[in-house]
Amino acid sequence: MKRLLDLALAAVGLVALSPLMAVIAIVIYCSSPGRIVIAQERVGRNEKIFKCFKFRTMTLDALQVGTHEALESWITPVGKKLRNLKLDELPQLYNVIRGDMSLVGPRPCLPTQDDVISARRQQGVFSIRPGITGLAQVTGVDMSTPVTLAEVDRIYLETQSLRGDLKIIVHTIFRIGGGTMVPPEGE
Repeated sequence: MKRLLDLALAAVGLVALSPLMAVIAIVIYCSSPGRIVIAQERVGRNEKIFKCFKFRTMTLDALQVGTHEALESWITPVGKKLRNLKLDELPQLYNVIRGDMSLVGPRPCLPTQDDVISARRQQGVFSIRPGITGLAQVTGVDMSTPVTLAEVDRIYLETQSLRGDLKIIVHTIFRIGGGTMVPPEGE
């Protein structure tokens, strides 16, 4: 059921948001040199590496690091706005259709984030597809705290449901609570 929901919502999302994505592409193209959409290697289900698509938000000389490690000077002015609104993630709808990702799940990490990978491996988090958004994001937990992140990801793994996924999607879109959604207790 989750995969059907992912496919349906991602397909509708790509069609409905294509005008917005076209505008974003034009703004990125006009505001800074480089590719409009980037493909970063990320760690997915069963620790399989896949290409994760995002609108480019950083300068050409920026290192490929986790968001919490990126220097402010690497982020373009347009990129800062896209990140704040989470619009840089829209190309990942294509990853959902391809089956690399789900709409909701643990956010995929970089292959170089050994501490995150190790903590998630211990919690069994790699048994599910990573998501565009997830419980960690709506509860304000990020990859700067790998053990806490893996624990929240495990809570999602153990309590995931269609209702819970829809709740996380709504929280993500409308930023309800500003990253303070309480993890479910056995929904």
